[in-house]
Amino acid sequence: MKDKKEIRVGQVGHMFMGVAHSNAFRNAAAMYDLPYKIIMKAVCGKDTDENLAAFADRFGWESYEQDWKKLVKRDDIDLICIAAPGFLHKDIAVEAAKNGKHILSEKPLANTLAEAEEMVEAVESAGVRHCCGYTYRMTPAQAMAKQLFDQGRIGRVYDVFVRYAQDWLCDPNFAYVWRHDKELAGSGALGDICAHSIDGVRFITGMDITKLVSQMKTLITERPVDAGKPNGEKAKVTVDDVAQFLCEFDNGAPGCFEASRMAMGRRNYNSIEIAGDKGSLFWTFEEQNYLYFFDNTRPSTEQGFSKINCTHNDHPYGGGYWPIGHGLGYGDMFINQARLFLNAIVENKEFHPDFVDGLKVQQVLDAIERSANIQNWVSL
Repeated sequence: MKDKKEIRVGQVGHMFMGVAHSNAFRNAAAMYDLPYKIIMKAVCGKDTDENLAAFADRFGWESYEQDWKKLVKRDDIDLICIAAPGFLHKDIAVEAAKNGKHILSEKPLANTLAEAEEMVEAVESAGVRHCCGYTYRMTPAQAMAKQLFDQGRIGRVYDVFVRYAQDWLCDPNFAYVWRHDKELAGSGALGDICAHSIDGVRFITGMDITKLVSQMKTLITERPVDAGKPNGEKAKVTVDDVAQFLCEFDNGAPGCFEASRMAMGRRNYNSIEIAGDKGSLFWTFEEQNYLYFFDNTRPSTEQGFSKINCTHNDHPYGGGYWPIGHGLGYGDMFINQARLFLNAIVENKEFHPDFVDGLKVQQVLDAIERSANIQNWVSL
């Protein structure tokens, strides 16, 4: 049998997103019959030898590095996965592209619009494949929402309502972490979760925002430096806890978006509702295997939101590698993304979401911050 092509992966980051991507690279070939081998060459992190060695052993990485600059120059690596904080994205991506590596970067693409533009220029100049990790596109129901929209089942869009709400920062004694620092994170709820919402609407509808007005709020302005000493030294929070904006799309439809990490009781309420003259869609990640669809073309006596189980073989992603109706979970999104992106690399085909998609979102994030600063409408 002819040996399969190998895709050799290096990854920067070994925390939350590092775990998600490591799990995806480790399991994609186990769950799908891929025409190539995924070789997990090296993981890189700012940590001790002991911790990095333990992480590498746990997830199947052959080696580890403590300096990403060494990782991106290794001749035995084809793909760099950036699962590190936002302030590192641009430098890693630019250097990886210069060294001819394909790149999968976490979202948002960068901390600033200028950095995102530089990243796009770098990958396009190098001719490498690139992915921006808007993984919610890989859920069965969001993929099905796009399919119905593309079939014209929603018709002319009248209204878009989006909310991404979490509550993990409601406790004022939750200790200061890098996500509270604008220099490291770029923004708070805005880039962390609202970026997903902006990309989700673009993915489903293909519509772009043309103007918007926003507000951004930091509700808890300082947090304990030490989690064990809530009354001890405090650090200033320099990012938003809540971001909200009204907008207009390029077809004239209005939209309303909210991202909050202060919504008590909402663990990961990521939702999108799109209403048109022929029907409406409602997607929420809390039920990622289901899509709610209202068909306005049906007789009035039969109308109502239908709850569609999207885990059948004829739905996007079907049941994945499980039998019909068993459903997919959070980690499966990353497996889907890794599989499809690596397929695109092997087949030398365009992939989405790519860095250009990431740049489109970054343009909106930049406009939201500008609008909040001047407290007025801005155009894109």
